Amino acid sequence: MKKNITLWIIAFLITATSAIYQRLTGPTYPISGIANISNSEINYKLDRSHGGEGDHLIKIDVPNEDIKGILVWKRFKSHDQWENQEMDYQNGQLIGILPHQPPAGKIIYHIELSKNEATIHIPNDEQNIIRFKGDVPIWILIPHVLVMFGAMFVSTRAGLEILSKQNSIRKLVAWTLGLSILGGLIFGPLVQYYAFGALWTGVPFGWDLTDNKTLIAVIVWVIAWFRMKKSDNPYQVALIAAVVMLIVFLIPHSVLGSEIDHTKINN
Repeated sequence: MKKNITLWIIAFLITATSAIYQRLTGPTYPISGIANISNSEINYKLDRSHGGEGDHLIKIDVPNEDIKGILVWKRFKSHDQWENQEMDYQNGQLIGILPHQPPAGKIIYHIELSKNEATIHIPNDEQNIIRFKGDVPIWILIPHVLVMFGAMFVSTRAGLEILSKQNSIRKLVAWTLGLSILGGLIFGPLVQYYAFGALWTGVPFGWDLTDNKTLIAVIVWVIAWFRMKKSDNPYQVALIAAVVMLIVFLIPHSVLGSEIDHTKINN
């Protein structure tokens, strides 16, 4: 009993760590940092995802009105010219506006701050890309996140069963497969539909890495479910499937996700 509880705790820690890593390394996680201009320290945080209606506000905290800001932007993957928008100073912040884009539309941008004769570029010598998406209902988003976390959690525990070798391996595999299908192939497409207007953009319709890695995970566990019935060592089969799923889900979320290529459409 004690060993079983320990394995569940280990499985949870592995799952939580992988989820945090995936979130922090993903292309939708905000860029933050510290910049210095004329002895003034600027802390900034720039979003890379905008959900719902309305324009996106860019806000930079500045110590005083002596620091000026210009928001430089254009649509990503377009032949647009760069737009230069002077940022307004309000209550200790420089504020700029990125116009709303259709779902999967992206804007590439940076901020130029100036004070006296000094000018800096935020982020430092880089561009930031923000993707717009539709508003996903909370009743779809929360179950999707929880069920996918549960699938990863039970998958990891199934892999660790090789250290215990109790009679619960088939039950763990069944739960993993069921949760993966529910979270990835039912709730996942619903999230995709509300966010970007398409139920599925993975193989065979596209190369969306989030959809494709979900498909790989489900296929791996389907194979494991049938393979373990004929295997002399079902615990090893579960371990291999769990490792594959862990590797797959370490791939940052939204990599190669839906995006509009304005160079290929008339607008």
